[in-house]
Amino acid sequence: MTQPTIGRIVHYVSYGSAGGEYKPACRAALVTEVREDDIGLGVINPTGLFFDRQVRESDEHTGGTWHWPCVITTEQEAADEDR
Repeated sequence: MTQPTIGRIVHYVSYGSAGGEYKPACRAALVTEVREDDIGLGVINPTGLFFDRQVRESDEHTGGTWHWPCVITTEQEAADEDR
């Protein structure tokens, strides 16, 4: 499994709003620190930047977690365009 390192790009999942008007969404983030159980991120939002120093990885894509960006192959792009 690939380990995060400082300077890598990952996806951070925002929490969304408590009232549900904004859903959780993936945001680009830059790894700023690496520890055993979590990483620090500089998160790039449409309205600005924010920093979170204790973010855990999750394949569930739940709010407040990070995951690796999906890799899109040419075959996948073609299949998506056919839908």
